[in-house]
This record gives sequence, structure tokens and C-alpha cells, in this order.
Amino acid sequence: MEACECLPRCIFFNDKMQDKPATADMMKKRYCLGNSDHCARHKVFKVLGGAKVPGDMFPNQLDRAEKILAEIHV
Repeated sequence: MEACECLPRCIFFNDKMQDKPATADMMKKRYCLGNSDHCARHKVFKVLGGAKVPGDMFPNQLDRAEKILAEIHV
């Protein structure tokens, strides 16, 4: 299983989730290992780059990611 290229420097997992290792591990398995196309953070990263990914965005906030991406087409 291949890990997402963003995982080593992902602010969400390497900073925000330090105090919640069990939750972080569960989320990593779902969003970072294998197909990262379901990760909201990765969706924004792929289109806008890492600097545009909100630090407080959770991987499951696909609606928020879609809103951010829709704003660039306005």
C-alpha cells in the first residue's frame, strides 16, 4: 500500500493530530494509505498546491474542498 506523497509534511497529521494518535491512525488508513483521492486536503493540494490547503481542513471535508476549488473558477 503506497502512502500519499503529502503525508510526511501534512500539517494536519504532523501537528494538529499529535494528541490523538488513535484517531490519526484511523484517518491515515482511510485517506492517506492507498487511494488519497478521497482526501479533501489532497484534492486542494493537487490543484492549488500545499500553501493553499487550509491548516484546519479535515481529510473528510470534501464539501469544503469543492467550495475552495469552485472559487478559483469564478
